[in-house]
Amino acid sequence: MSKGDLEAFRRYQELLRRVKERASRIKHVIVVMSGKGGVGKSFITANFAAVLAKRGFTVGILDADMHGPSIPKILGLEDRKLYTNEKGEIVPVEGSLKVKVVSMDFLLPGENVPVIWRGPIKTRAIMQFLAEVDWGDLDFLLIDLPPGTGDEPLTIIQCLGRIAGAVIITIPTEVSQHVVKKAVTFARQLNIPILGIVENMSGFTCPESNRTYYIFGRGGGEKIAKEMNVRFLGSIPIDPRIADSCDKGFLFVMEYTEAPAARKIEEIVDEILKIIETQNS
Repeated sequence: MSKGDLEAFRRYQELLRRVKERASRIKHVIVVMSGKGGVGKSFITANFAAVLAKRGFTVGILDADMHGPSIPKILGLEDRKLYTNEKGEIVPVEGSLKVKVVSMDFLLPGENVPVIWRGPIKTRAIMQFLAEVDWGDLDFLLIDLPPGTGDEPLTIIQCLGRIAGAVIITIPTEVSQHVVKKAVTFARQLNIPILGIVENMSGFTCPESNRTYYIFGRGGGEKIAKEMNVRFLGSIPIDPRIADSCDKGFLFVMEYTEAPAARKIEEIVDEILKIIETQNS
């Protein structure tokens, strides 16, 4: 090993040590993932965080999607920036309900600027987010993973080591079911406990006729759960106000507390809390 390689290895080991040190102050890390994009994963992550914070937990969100960060927009924080404190630590942006947020979006000079990075650079950036962010003491850190099973999820899982579990998001379509099964297999191969599958966009109930229309199909989430032998956490119905809340940067579960979709999100979070409590007992 050359002198340069040895020095790079030492830097990597030091970064890894700091990741473990940060992680020791976080009680539960939950990764929210899906093999497929466009299933509402970021919306669910943001609203899960809101429910947990409303329950009195201290919560952070790491938006690990380097190329398509959307958590800041969903939370109405897109005009904010990260900064460092006197110790050189990155200070998270604080959103509603004191949820701490870190996202690549906070570092970009403009909303139309893309991140054009290869894998090694993304790996380094994620490790810095894990090692250098002053999360403080958290009850929950929710990590919004990008679609797929590539560099970002591998880096996070291998560096942190201790993951409370994965919540896997799908929609009812057959295409989504096919791809999401890969995410289940990925989690199993990396020994991550699977908390369960959530089916988003499960159906739309017309307010005038009270008829439910299954626009993207029906029962896909339950089908995957049965075939892959994992829990089915529930189905979140379509509500046009969800898109409006994401576009305008306010939390759906806080604004429309009586909506069926909001109540279902609350029920799913309560189920996750029960599962984690059972795991720790």
